[in-house]
Amino acid sequence: MMYRRLAAIVCLAGCNTAHAAPAQNMQAGSAIMRRVFDTLQLPDAPNRYVSGSGLPGPDYWQNRADYAIHARINPVTHVLTGEEVLTYTNNSPDSLDELWLQLDQNIYRARSRASFANPERHAHTTDGAVIELVTLIHDGHETPLEPHINDTRMQLALPGSPLPHGHKVQIRIRWHHTIPGTWGGRTAVSSVRDGDIFEVAQWYPRMSVYDAHRGWDTLPYLGQEFYLDYGDFDYTVTVPWNFTVVGSGALLNPAEVLTPTERARLALAARSDTTVKIRTAQDVTDPASHAARSGEKTWHFRMENTRDISFAASPAFIWDAAGMNLPPIKPAPGMAPVPRLAMSVYPREGQGAQAWDRSTQYVKHAIEYFSSQWYAYPWPNAVNVGGHGAGMEYPGIVFDGWQDRDAMLFWITTHELGHDWFPMIVGSNERRHAFMDEGFNTFIDAYASQHFNNGEYAPKKDPEFAPQTGRPADDIIPLLTDPQAPPLMLTSELVSEKYRHSVSYFKSAYGLMLLREQILGPDRFDAAFRRYIKVWAYRHPAPSDFFRFMNSEAGEDLGWFWRGWYFENWWPDYALTDLSPINNDPHQGMQVGVRSKGQLMLPVVLRLDYTDGTHVDQVIPTESWHLTDHITVTFPGGPTVLRATLDPDHALPEPDRTDNTRTMP
Repeated sequence: MMYRRLAAIVCLAGCNTAHAAPAQNMQAGSAIMRRVFDTLQLPDAPNRYVSGSGLPGPDYWQNRADYAIHARINPVTHVLTGEEVLTYTNNSPDSLDELWLQLDQNIYRARSRASFANPERHAHTTDGAVIELVTLIHDGHETPLEPHINDTRMQLALPGSPLPHGHKVQIRIRWHHTIPGTWGGRTAVSSVRDGDIFEVAQWYPRMSVYDAHRGWDTLPYLGQEFYLDYGDFDYTVTVPWNFTVVGSGALLNPAEVLTPTERARLALAARSDTTVKIRTAQDVTDPASHAARSGEKTWHFRMENTRDISFAASPAFIWDAAGMNLPPIKPAPGMAPVPRLAMSVYPREGQGAQAWDRSTQYVKHAIEYFSSQWYAYPWPNAVNVGGHGAGMEYPGIVFDGWQDRDAMLFWITTHELGHDWFPMIVGSNERRHAFMDEGFNTFIDAYASQHFNNGEYAPKKDPEFAPQTGRPADDIIPLLTDPQAPPLMLTSELVSEKYRHSVSYFKSAYGLMLLREQILGPDRFDAAFRRYIKVWAYRHPAPSDFFRFMNSEAGEDLGWFWRGWYFENWWPDYALTDLSPINNDPHQGMQVGVRSKGQLMLPVVLRLDYTDGTHVDQVIPTESWHLTDHITVTFPGGPTVLRATLDPDHALPEPDRTDNTRTMP
């Protein structure tokens, strides 16, 4: 269809045009608009730690936690025993007389707080994390510390003087816990034909975050996500001889745990854009395919500048890989170059041309696409594990279901790997602000679906959210109009399961789509969002930091949008009130009356269709509504007008469209 661009004039209802709104209506509209457009007071005020521009301030700080961990799995009892040396650096301006750690495995204890908060998740129990030893290491000597454990938190009082700014402390912790069955969710053991699959996550005592917002952040773990500081991890996993282990970071001792054939295949995969089998289905049942025939093997991994690590181990794994087209990682002194590999492990049951045979292709695409579009992936490998199907993410490794296939396998792989950007690189507090984790990630993975293989799996749909039209503007309306739906800014653990997915995932993601496609435009949004990721990489932004950063970087005061979409559940609702010739003479032009009945003033397209098949569009900007709820838009004379339509492409989430079109008599 031919598209004609013409100039249109947007007037407030008080302009000297025909059919202006009465003064009393304008006053009523002005009162409503003051609420919509008044200055938004964000929760966290700027200070020396975070600036008014949304950038880290000149005195921004965060603490650091480095770990050396040794773990062993007993495949018969499912017990993991571990010992770690934690090196904690206090970069805060405060002196610390205590440390707080997270013991997430205590969520599985009988009578845990989570068993009351989410009883449906806790039909089974374990003894949780059994702490065997805690000592303070100083000058080669170790002093026992008495841990004080409350639910999923462990408090350690530091003897002597407090830990001052800029100083480090080393703590040795020895513990064990039983790895839950499939009911464990984020960490689990599941059985397949060739043995058990151990997916091990949230498995070691982890430092709580001490930050400038609230000091020690010690929310009990109730089953939601996590909030951690960054550091380097050096860890080993000891398992039976016939197990294959994949984990966060780089494998440091391949010569000790892999056969020459496996190492040669890995080297080939590092140079290949297509998937190379490292361990085949035949290898799974062949004892000779292992580097040892008895006893145990210890797998040694290292991952730098990460907030967490996880691993998976099983005798049942098929293992394949392909090279990722990313810049090489500079090796540490004395270390060999580290290949950058997309990898998948899964049982024989997961094979299939539209199943896990394609997983590594999906991994490779996700990491390369997100790297080119937003921020370069920083770690050596990315691993997709086909296990019992938790759909859960950790730095460099994700746990999905071996039963997944077709579009679902692509979508869940891409989504979980997208978490490497949110919150693994941009370390927001997902315990409190799930929308900065799940929603930001859902936003980027929706575009990845459009990009992959000419849109093979686009648009992204999610079985956890209904309806599923593939049109976000339509799908979001039941949520926006639900009076019980919570706002995005409600703390994560107060959002019920009924709304968790539709709010924290979908509404958050769609809000960024509106910002990108309807408010700022892709060029301005993409540049600002990329810089947001860059400046907050490996740091801890709060929602206020994001809002301020996008305002400043994009050059817009978006307070009206943050208020309506994040702090409230507002929506746009526009109506046509008039379509008539100026002074009853079409040659002088047309005037179109537009009213706003909603409180989310998204820019809206007003289209005039002409009888000759052409049309003209005018975007009505948000600022049109600062003082009134009724405006008049004038168009110059032209061909005979057929109709006027608001939002003709259904780009906005508008519940009532019955008054969006007027036809000339």
